[in-house]
Amino acid sequence: MRGAMTAYSRFVAIGDSTTEGLEDPYPPGHHPYAETGHTLSPSHPDPAGSYRGWADRLAEHIAGSQEQPLEYANLAVRGNVLADIHRDQLPRALELRPELMTIVGGVNDAASPKWKEASARGYLSSMFHQAQRAGITVVTFTMPDPASINWMVRPLRRHILQLNAITREEGARYGAHVLDLAMTDVSTDPRMWHPDRLHATPLGHETIAAGLAHALGLSGFESYADPLDAIDPSPWRDRRRADTEWLRTYFGPYVVRKIRGRSMGDGLSPKRPHPIPVDPNVNSVDPSVNSVDPNETPMGSSRAAS
Repeated sequence: MRGAMTAYSRFVAIGDSTTEGLEDPYPPGHHPYAETGHTLSPSHPDPAGSYRGWADRLAEHIAGSQEQPLEYANLAVRGNVLADIHRDQLPRALELRPELMTIVGGVNDAASPKWKEASARGYLSSMFHQAQRAGITVVTFTMPDPASINWMVRPLRRHILQLNAITREEGARYGAHVLDLAMTDVSTDPRMWHPDRLHATPLGHETIAAGLAHALGLSGFESYADPLDAIDPSPWRDRRRADTEWLRTYFGPYVVRKIRGRSMGDGLSPKRPHPIPVDPNVNSVDPSVNSVDPNETPMGSSRAAS
């Protein structure tokens, strides 16, 4: 569903680590709020730089496409499940009275063996409904097939497909703009994904932001889903080495956290809890994207085992 361009005065993003912007750090000296005296939340682990991510990028795209000033808040917290987002983030987001809201979540739920499809549907339906009732424009997106990014998580594929179906159906029911990222070939390009095989690279975050901008009717983002230049596949031995590194560096610590009942977001507060004016030109030269070699495959992002 693609809408006509509308001017917005306030945008609020809620969600988990992808909305917070993990693995898309602001380069040193390019944090947009450092010179305005803005202080990140005391518990935020990245006070000197913070993460950017598709939500920050989308805010910049919107601000650059309209004459009306835009304020932006990001309430997302890494590790949050849908229940956390619904309980903690949504009420605050509604209090801020935005005209635009992104609601993206559920991957942390889908990654759990305790995944409940009906529960996920209930939370997403409620969030979409409450935003619609408040007159807020909502935009969201589906997730790429995880098995196309990391063959070792094939057992989770069914959960993600169910989450995507819920997002499409409940989004359509409540008039949300749904970017069907899962249906694009570029979404599973290994260059879109960090070595942890979960979070997007700067290139991936910018692609998502461009797709959402297109879904909202902004001009100039029609080519967001164009495929990247072809690259030669990684040698089999390199892929197996990457698999071993992924298990040791990322999957192992994740399992330990789950056994201990902990989350990446324990003790953290949102990175941008209050609406702040967006300067569309603050990252007009974007080193975090320009530094990505489009011909380089990130470690651990091989598509499949052969």
